[in-house]
Amino acid sequence: MTKTLIVTLEYPPQIGGIASYVYNLAANMKPEEVIVCAPRMKGGSEFDARHKWKVYRVKPYYAFFWPRWLKLYWQVKKICKRENIGKIYVHHALPVGYVAYLIKKIPYVVFLHGTDVELATKNRMKKPKLRRVCARAEKIVVNSEFLKRKFTERMGNFADKIRVVYPCPGNIFFERVPDEIIRKTKSQLALEGKRVVLTVARLSEGKGYPFFIRLLPKILEKVPNLIWLIVGDGPKKDEIITLLQKNDLQNVARFIGGVSYEDLPKYYQLSDLLVVLTHPDENAEEGWGTVFMEAAASGLPVVAGRSGGVEEAVQNLVTGLLVDVHQDMSVISAVSDLLREREYARKMGEAGRQRVLSEFTWPKQLNKLTGYPPDTGNKLTGYPPDTGNKLTGYPPDTGNKL
Repeated sequence: MTKTLIVTLEYPPQIGGIASYVYNLAANMKPEEVIVCAPRMKGGSEFDARHKWKVYRVKPYYAFFWPRWLKLYWQVKKICKRENIGKIYVHHALPVGYVAYLIKKIPYVVFLHGTDVELATKNRMKKPKLRRVCARAEKIVVNSEFLKRKFTERMGNFADKIRVVYPCPGNIFFERVPDEIIRKTKSQLALEGKRVVLTVARLSEGKGYPFFIRLLPKILEKVPNLIWLIVGDGPKKDEIITLLQKNDLQNVARFIGGVSYEDLPKYYQLSDLLVVLTHPDENAEEGWGTVFMEAAASGLPVVAGRSGGVEEAVQNLVTGLLVDVHQDMSVISAVSDLLREREYARKMGEAGRQRVLSEFTWPKQLNKLTGYPPDTGNKLTGYPPDTGNKLTGYPPDTGNKL
């Protein structure tokens, strides 16, 4: 039996788009055929015990010896020998790509997520190393057509190796959170009778927090009962809190902080609208935007900043509204209209959910990579074979009775 080793520097219980991607990648492969090598972290052992596939938790870097990543090389090489690994899936092309490159007898696939391409291609020392790693790779997986174009422009033509595999939401975002949990959370956050705007994003550059804070007073004039939930953490937290205070908005915002992957669905389901005003930051752009897929799976319409791969994740005027974050009236109108026009918002949310169900499921996307037949959802992801009743609320067959 051929086993695949996924080597990553981000993995749950760590929170983030790459961690979510890697987790769902593993969850949608046969558990006896996949092994994950991930960093040690608090709560890691408990998280791993809840899943069927094997996970090796390691400390990937030397403290003083250089190159520090060489420690990961010896660890991965040992795992490959012990587990009879036939293929390696590389996340974080640099430095993890070096590791796979040096283990010459085992083919590997490189997964690119956006930031890694940006950092490597702008560094004259790293760029040739990334090219060398990709040249030997069996395949190069990117998360959007946008990233494929950017990679090709900067690194040359690897068209025969590149596969676009869109990150998809996990099964938990399709499942309905029990009403009592939704009611309890709303009560704790004082959300009764409020219109709830949700932002799920790292508190960092490129996510549009300053833009939304500046425009929020104008939006409140149109939707005075608005509450803004912020799920995430990051280096700009203090700056964002200061901006809220300067604009006298501290009573409007609710900082949730970082939450576990399993807790995310309830925040989507108790909200009325997802707003993430993504924008280019020093020429870096969002490679995809898994958060928009999670919202769509939850039936939640979105307002998103027009940037990079976000234009593929959000279908403008169908599943949400794409805006230029520098066009104030466009942002104000998009947010206030979707909060006030409930039927309009509901139709967008439902369109998003149907789009995800038809196009953005892990079995369908991974078929591009693994060759698994697309109709393996129930075995690979846990999706029930007939999710219509659970996802829409319609009874499965009421025509004859009604």
